[in-house]
Amino acid sequence: MNEEQEFDYEYEYDDKGEIVYYAVRPNKTQLKKDLAVLFDLSEEMSNLSAPQVKSLELPENIHKAVMEVSGMPHKGARKRLLKYITGQLNKIDVEPILEKLARMKNKSVHSVREHHIVERWRDRLIKGGNEALTAFLNENPDADRQQLRQLLRNIQKEAETSKPPKSFRLLYRYLKGVFNFDEDVDYDTMIVHNESEEIEDELGEDIDYDDEYENEDDED
Repeated sequence: MNEEQEFDYEYEYDDKGEIVYYAVRPNKTQLKKDLAVLFDLSEEMSNLSAPQVKSLELPENIHKAVMEVSGMPHKGARKRLLKYITGQLNKIDVEPILEKLARMKNKSVHSVREHHIVERWRDRLIKGGNEALTAFLNENPDADRQQLRQLLRNIQKEAETSKPPKSFRLLYRYLKGVFNFDEDVDYDTMIVHNESEEIEDELGEDIDYDDEYENEDDED
C-alpha cells in the first residue's frame, strides 16, 4: 500500500502564505474496528456455498482463498488464511460485495417466509377436509380443484398403505406454483423426515374429498 493510501493529508499556510502539506496518521482504534469488520466479512463468505461465492464476483485471489478456507478446520491455518482474505479485502472497495450479500440474505428470508406459507396451507388442506379445500379455492380461484382433490386423496392412500409420500411432496410443489413463488428451494430438505408417520397423525380419521365436493360441482 503506498503512502497516499496509508495517510490522509491536511494542509495549512505558512508565514509566507504558501501551502504546507502534512500527513495525519489514521486512528489506530478505527483501523482495528475496520479490519474486524472485514474479518467478519471473510468468515461470513467462508460459510457460503460455491455458487453463492461465485455470485459475489470476487477478485480471483480472494475467490480462491475463500473457497479454500471454507473446507478448513477451525485451527491456526484457517485463521491465518482468513487474515489474508481480510488484508486483501482491505485493498478493494467491499461495498459491492456487501450489497450482494444483503440481497442474498433478503432472498433467503423471503424463501423461508414463502416456505412457511406453503407449509401451513399444505397441512391445513391435509387435516381440514373439504372445508379447508373450499377456503383455499376461495382465496386462490385459479387453482385446479380436481388436481388438488386428487393429490389429497393420493396422500391419504399413501399414508394408509405406508407408501413413500410422493403426493405429499407434489402437493407442496403444486401449492408453491399456485402462490407463484420462486422454484429455487430444495423441497426435500424442507419436508420433515418421518413423513409417513406425520401424515398418518395429521389425517387421523378418514377424510372424504369426493361426495361433498361432487355436490358442489353439480351446483356450479
